Amino acid sequence: MAVAAVVATGALALPAYSAPASPTSTESAASPAKSSAPSARIRDAAIARARANVTRHAATFGYGKDQALVAKDVVVDRDGTEHVRFDRTYRQLPVVGGDFVVHQTRAGKLVSASHAKARKVAVDSVRPGVPAKSTEAKALKGVTGVRGAEPDAELIVWAADGTPRLAWRTTVAGTGAHGEPAGKIVVTDADSGQRIETYDAERQEAGTGHSEYTGDVTIDTTKQADGTYALIDPTRGTITKDAHNVSSSGLNPGSGTLFTDADNIWGDGQKFSTDRATAAVDAHANTAKTWDYYRDTFGRNGIRNDGKGATVFVHVGTDWDNAQWSDNCFCMMTGDGDGTVDPEQVDLDTMGHEMTHGVTSATANLRYNGESGGLNEATSDIFGTMVEWYADNAIDTPDYLFSDQSTPPWLRRMDKPSLDGRSADYWSRKVGQLDVHLSSGVGNHWFYLASEGSGAKTINGVSYNSPTYNNSTVTGIGNQKAAAVWYRALTVYMTSTTDYKGARAATLKAAADLYGATSTEYKTVAAAWTAVNVA
Repeated sequence: MAVAAVVATGALALPAYSAPASPTSTESAASPAKSSAPSARIRDAAIARARANVTRHAATFGYGKDQALVAKDVVVDRDGTEHVRFDRTYRQLPVVGGDFVVHQTRAGKLVSASHAKARKVAVDSVRPGVPAKSTEAKALKGVTGVRGAEPDAELIVWAADGTPRLAWRTTVAGTGAHGEPAGKIVVTDADSGQRIETYDAERQEAGTGHSEYTGDVTIDTTKQADGTYALIDPTRGTITKDAHNVSSSGLNPGSGTLFTDADNIWGDGQKFSTDRATAAVDAHANTAKTWDYYRDTFGRNGIRNDGKGATVFVHVGTDWDNAQWSDNCFCMMTGDGDGTVDPEQVDLDTMGHEMTHGVTSATANLRYNGESGGLNEATSDIFGTMVEWYADNAIDTPDYLFSDQSTPPWLRRMDKPSLDGRSADYWSRKVGQLDVHLSSGVGNHWFYLASEGSGAKTINGVSYNSPTYNNSTVTGIGNQKAAAVWYRALTVYMTSTTDYKGARAATLKAAADLYGATSTEYKTVAAAWTAVNVA
């Protein structure tokens, strides 16, 4: 599923979720790597200490004149270690690829830093040689398949490839053939006009979702003054609305119609239902499941870790067989399927996938292009899968098959991604040139191997047979531990330009934090990366 560069978006399924294993000798109940959402007071104090560290160690961070720091996220470990994530501006222009994480003690001592590609972000001039209108016209001419496209150029400092330069980031936004959000981000050198890169503005993915997939579920609603009930989650703040099949370009948090009901009984459980509330049931319930997974597993308080709920729109566009998360409106949009085979895109793994795009945007903000884009999609695939394991639904049973409910027999699978005929099982120099939904196969394959290991096996009635690049045998550590490693790597060590080699380094640091550098878990994380040809 999808997202925009100044937007964000994503979708998935596995066996029954069980409580985390008892702490091992390398993972005590008071493991310093365990963390939770800090209070506003603790967060502000950590940010202040981190700012002081950046100023004090300016050379380490490449921080200097005309720069400003934008605090984005704070993770505090149980032992007080703080991880503060910053974006940067240069002469008030956003810097793409200049983000970093400050790792420090509670006393304010700098421990280390995690950087994106560029440390120095200064450019000779912030006066573009190519005007905005010329850039917009050129970008518009180069984009096809987008209806009602409107270009909007923003001046930035481009440092994603390690060499800072002035650039135009032009968003060409409109709608696709089914009224779904569509568009491109075109980045061009602001002096020469030469194109640097182009990528999708919307992070999209095929998904599924109808109440027959999860059966009878309990959903949290709000009783209104007139006695009716509304799909407003009073605990998580999520609001579910009917978009009335308008295209995404016409949606904002104030759009659509709030679902209400007289008796607090919603939907009819039928496939391709004419009851518009049926799709809303799974959308509302599975958004809550995703929220609860992140809260119960990682102590995360909502998508942005700020306790605020999102708006969810169902019935977006016409025969739109997809779903999307958007940072711009902090909302999720789901389509009605293709009208013949695929139903609404509101199942467990889809909602988990899409909301995870929001989590990624609020943390590492992995760029939606090249290997970073593949890691972005893999992150949503991994945690969408884990939401399905967490829910442990008897009808939509957990598996390592993505979108098997709406796109039988599946859209993607983790044990051998290439079985779809397009995705990558292993890393190669060409992986970064693939569509991000195909390059994600490397990360998905790593997750399966780290979780379940290599070779043939049957899990929850599904047969898998996972190969390895080096013909090695990998023994898995379970998906809960593999997911814990990935989450810590995402929220503490990865940055916007992390590639697969960087992901290996980040997950190994995370495994050492959680389980110890000599642990079985650490060795398995390394072996699984080697098995997908990431050394």
